[in-house]
Amino acid sequence: MIVTIDRLGRLGHGIAAGPIYVTEALPGEVVEGTLDGDKLLDTRIITPSPDRVRPPCRHARICGGCQLQHASDDFVAGWKAEVVRSALAGQGLAARFLAPHTSPPGSRRRATLSARRTKGGVQLGFHARGSDTIVPIPDCQVLHPGIIASFPGLEALVTLGGSRTAELSLQVTLTRGGPDVVVTGGKPLDAALRLDLARLVESHGFARLTWEDETVALRDRPVLSFGASNVVPPAGAFLQATADGEAALLSGITHALGDQKRVVDLFAGLGTFALPLAATVEVHAVEGDRAMTAALELAARHTPGLRRLTVEARDLFRRPLEPDELQGFTAAVIDPPRAGAEAQTEALARSKLPVIAAVSCNPVTFARDARVLVAAGYALDWVQVVDQFRWSTHVELVARFSRQP
Repeated sequence: MIVTIDRLGRLGHGIAAGPIYVTEALPGEVVEGTLDGDKLLDTRIITPSPDRVRPPCRHARICGGCQLQHASDDFVAGWKAEVVRSALAGQGLAARFLAPHTSPPGSRRRATLSARRTKGGVQLGFHARGSDTIVPIPDCQVLHPGIIASFPGLEALVTLGGSRTAELSLQVTLTRGGPDVVVTGGKPLDAALRLDLARLVESHGFARLTWEDETVALRDRPVLSFGASNVVPPAGAFLQATADGEAALLSGITHALGDQKRVVDLFAGLGTFALPLAATVEVHAVEGDRAMTAALELAARHTPGLRRLTVEARDLFRRPLEPDELQGFTAAVIDPPRAGAEAQTEALARSKLPVIAAVSCNPVTFARDARVLVAAGYALDWVQVVDQFRWSTHVELVARFSRQP
């Protein structure tokens, strides 16, 4: 069968009339293959798109970590902006889009790898597309070189604590003290394994090793820096995927806020935005995870020169800040998880806050929440796509809302 690709789907598949789904195909391409249900398999590109490029990574054909290495950077940036436009249009909204920002190759400082002990050694990497098979990725073009340098230590860790019957998940975060590693799916801990793991952490320069929920070794503090502040995160705590993307989001927030006096930071996490903002404005940071708020509060206390920064541990899904509690703030920053922030958005919509800077990792829930704000009298002034997950279908953004007279 020969088909022409009409558009790119949310998961990165080319879609032809039918619909027929074609992996690694781009809009406008003519593709030949064998139809299997609604998928075209064993494909051959007859007419390539001008946006088609040679994948920069040798693992791209089989690794499932990236979906769009065959497309030009300009195409991917435009497509991600179109995903946001489409989500907004579905809610009857439109916005001005600022120039997108894309993190460079080799900048991912936080990743979750899969691993398994085998008869011949260790498999470590990402899953193959649509498969449980683990693909080794020694030349990955996404991961920071510091993560790739940790592979020998991670393989030794799997040899010690893995089994041939179960897959391990290894979350690796680069910190100033070295890689911070959280393992799930490993063998149960006993005295001998604890000792061996502690020795491994020392010999391979890991900062901290957490096995399931237990910290089994701490060689150095796993410090993260936000502005002038140093934060020691709880194991597995959320962190923006790249330092470059984090800086771009902070720049967008700063641009959105303009000249403010007192800002409330909702879903503040470890203080990614609250701590840098507190260098010039008063900030009240609200986060539901008490371990993260404790880390944020400790960092704030040990950072000289900050304006007043207060911290509140509060579940914003069950107990959003209400309009009367938002009085006195001149702006809000909100960065919810993928599910969005329906309850908190409704409370913001009833407030009189002049400006809201919103960060989102899900265009669909962002558009849903944006509709609530616009219906209440806010204008969606602009949106900027910030692509931390280069060559993937993941879309992040920062946006500005302003209360209309």
